[in-house]
Amino acid sequence: MDFLRQIQDLLEKVLFTALLLCMMVIPWKHALHMFQQNRYEPGRYIQWGKDQLKVWKHWLFPVLIIVLALGCIIIPDYRLGKIATVWLAVLIGGMMLYLEKKKNYIKPLAMTARVKRQIAVMFILNCLWLIPAVMFTDYPVWVVWVVAACWINWLFIFPMAWITSPFEKLIKKHYMKLAKDILKKHDQLIKIGITGSYGKTSSKNILQQILSEKFYSLPTPASFNTPMGITITIRQQLKPTHEVFICEMGADHVGDIEQLMDFVQPQIGLVTSIGPQHLNTFGSQENIITEKMKMIEKLPVTGFGVLNKDNELIRNYYIKNKCPIAWYGIEQTDVDYRAVNISFGPQGSTFDIHTREGADIPFKTRLLGEHNIANILAAVAVGRHLGVSWEQLQSAVAQVRYVEHRLEVKKINGYTFIDDAFNSNPVGSAMSLQVLKTMPGTRFIVTPGMIDLGPRQHEINKQFGMKMKDCADEVILVGKRQTEPIVEGLQTCGFDMDHVHVVATVKEAFALVYQKASYTDTILLENDLPDAFNQ
Repeated sequence: MDFLRQIQDLLEKVLFTALLLCMMVIPWKHALHMFQQNRYEPGRYIQWGKDQLKVWKHWLFPVLIIVLALGCIIIPDYRLGKIATVWLAVLIGGMMLYLEKKKNYIKPLAMTARVKRQIAVMFILNCLWLIPAVMFTDYPVWVVWVVAACWINWLFIFPMAWITSPFEKLIKKHYMKLAKDILKKHDQLIKIGITGSYGKTSSKNILQQILSEKFYSLPTPASFNTPMGITITIRQQLKPTHEVFICEMGADHVGDIEQLMDFVQPQIGLVTSIGPQHLNTFGSQENIITEKMKMIEKLPVTGFGVLNKDNELIRNYYIKNKCPIAWYGIEQTDVDYRAVNISFGPQGSTFDIHTREGADIPFKTRLLGEHNIANILAAVAVGRHLGVSWEQLQSAVAQVRYVEHRLEVKKINGYTFIDDAFNSNPVGSAMSLQVLKTMPGTRFIVTPGMIDLGPRQHEINKQFGMKMKDCADEVILVGKRQTEPIVEGLQTCGFDMDHVHVVATVKEAFALVYQKASYTDTILLENDLPDAFNQ
């Protein structure tokens, strides 16, 4: 009998361990998902976690679980208490699965090779904790393991990151070396680096359109502006027949641009703009300026730099390089390429490019916004340096396609949308409002505000709200907590608050748009936060 009881006890523990492992899959996935959206950086992940703890509704589920767990513990009958504990685990797992199926993620977890490695390590960590915890204890301690299983994976992110970090660094170093060897073999390749707080991807796409008039060129795709994104592009797409490589370079830490410049070694560098982006990770605006301008300072003396003179931070920076520089701008007059006679309409924009030599060349584009015209000026400056004719430039600019989610005019269910949902910033959002101001019908704006702006985030979002007056007629804000500064700004500027609506999700925002808007109206979608930051 004792032997049979021991076998029964062992089977119970094995089955309970398997049940808890199944129950942990959803929180395990959530933890990895949020870690990915925080760019695999423990520091950002910690800050995000602190922000979540400040939201009272995030405590409802933990409190419910703890209350139910206490109910299992106080059951006097041993067998009934044990059965109740098992059913508690089943109930929690079922609730998590049900809620997960109902979720519609803005940006789902990307199952990259890195994430698969992280999953393997997380599985081992879960087994190392859970198997001894269950095997060497019994009810009522099992109730504690049920509660712990709900949240322990949020903490396992840290040992997982510590364990995988050396391996990830080795992988990154290996593949970057392979990519660098490929670049060395392309000794005639013209390499162009592009960076800035905003405008990088748009400038890259415009430049690709322009240079393809004369060269067989390769741009880094989408927002592949990290060391591994650039490495993948070089290894998988760069061919011996390519004449130009256009490389977007992103940065959110000191040293990022310097590392990428040493890696790619471009002969031409473009800095689109500098502003308060990624202040949380850079630490200060001065660090951002210094790092972004490495794009110019790391060029060879025989290289060529292109800079935006309208940007005060760039204009006032002392450049520690003697390479030739071409300046462009709209507001500043002392530049090599200036846009004048600008006009916007639903079909696009027209403008003239005034050169330092005194010529005025007319251009038209389907793109909207002064920042897009500034991006065109930057691309034209590079194109002229590489011998692209004015006729080729005019033709290319007229054919430039919308950059997805960047002031992209589109029809959705018969309604006119201006989609500026990707990575909104203070300068771009202000210009988007000016574009909206020129549009026909009732003007709607749908936005969750801006993030990653450090201590200035509240102030910048408040200013964003103040700028909406006279540009928008109906304001739809997504997320009550994160849009509080925008509401404050709207109230400060005297906006009619009867036309301000706060909803919880993007889905609710679209439902409200379709309820209130007509086909002759215009709806601006300004920014689209990842799931980690929608509150």
